[in-house]
Amino acid sequence: MTSAKRIAIVGAGVAGMALAIIATRQGHQVSLFERGSAVPSMGAGVTLWPNAVFVMEQMELADAIKRKGGAPRFMRQFDQHGIQKAEFDILEVNRLCGFPSVTILRRDLMRILAEALHALGVDIKFNRTIAAQDIEGLRTQYDLVVGADGRMNSAVRQAIHAEDVLPRYQGFINIIGISQPERGVIDAAIHDFCGAGERFGIVPVGDGLCFWAAAWRTPIDMTRPLPVWYDEMDQRFRDWPGPVRNVLQSRDETSLNRIFVHDLDPLPHWHRDNVLIIGDAAHAPLPTSGQGACQALEDAWHLSRMLEEDDRLETALSRFYETRIVKTSAAQSAGRQVAQRIFGDQSKSSPPAPGFSAGQLSRLWMQGLEKGSG
Repeated sequence: MTSAKRIAIVGAGVAGMALAIIATRQGHQVSLFERGSAVPSMGAGVTLWPNAVFVMEQMELADAIKRKGGAPRFMRQFDQHGIQKAEFDILEVNRLCGFPSVTILRRDLMRILAEALHALGVDIKFNRTIAAQDIEGLRTQYDLVVGADGRMNSAVRQAIHAEDVLPRYQGFINIIGISQPERGVIDAAIHDFCGAGERFGIVPVGDGLCFWAAAWRTPIDMTRPLPVWYDEMDQRFRDWPGPVRNVLQSRDETSLNRIFVHDLDPLPHWHRDNVLIIGDAAHAPLPTSGQGACQALEDAWHLSRMLEEDDRLETALSRFYETRIVKTSAAQSAGRQVAQRIFGDQSKSSPPAPGFSAGQLSRLWMQGLEKGSG
């Protein structure tokens, strides 16, 4: 075990809280800053693929997410008329990985992480906005400053990269929400409906609930009121298959959110001196990658291992980047490729073809993860 460090973490999202939990258990002194007044829960839900569940198991939280989440058996792809085009066996990839896949509402995932953190005696410092000019002060007070402050306006990323690193808009909108559709409308399968420049994904979780995303190609327009966007969604998908219509009709209006979807280009480095970025602040992928929360959790686990194995901070942070950059860049690239097939100008009214077999996906997802280590 290397010497205990004083670590400041900016942002109480998935990456920030996961790192705070693991680092605290390793004996480090952690301060976690969050600009909001409560744990953020933006996003209706997440799919934790086997690589993410591996990390949750190392954190001793896998049972908690399984109890609260769903266990999808298949991913089925349809066109906008409801004709099935492809089916992916999730249970097979789970078997090859050695870990299950779990679908969970984001609010439940964040609650589980927050409760684990509280049990360790770590209190989140809410209403603490950290700007780029504050980073210099933090880096003198702490041995390590970690930015887990998101893709769009990461102050820590701004402090590390003197040049502007701007998130890139990828040309489509996501409207996300939570619904409780009629019994039997969806089974234990993720449903993915695709048309020309449009997509509607439905992900079942426990208690008869599901989360979903309606997406279509559009320019950014911040002037339109949210209800107008929601009306457009209803118009666009009113003639789509029954599961889509039922989910929209049974939605929880308070869960709706509109997102102009951005990602990041791969960055040449993630740290400067003792200041580091992780998660979406470092390598935000598109939601079409399916790996945003998964790679955030992997970051927390890998970084904690690097800090444990090498007391030389510069070496540990350099190794962290070298270990992670290939896999996170692959997730970014995969997300863009899927999005281009759906939302690109030459889109055809058919779903994107599955790009990987179960064997290929299992090797990709579990790359760098050693069962029983942590």
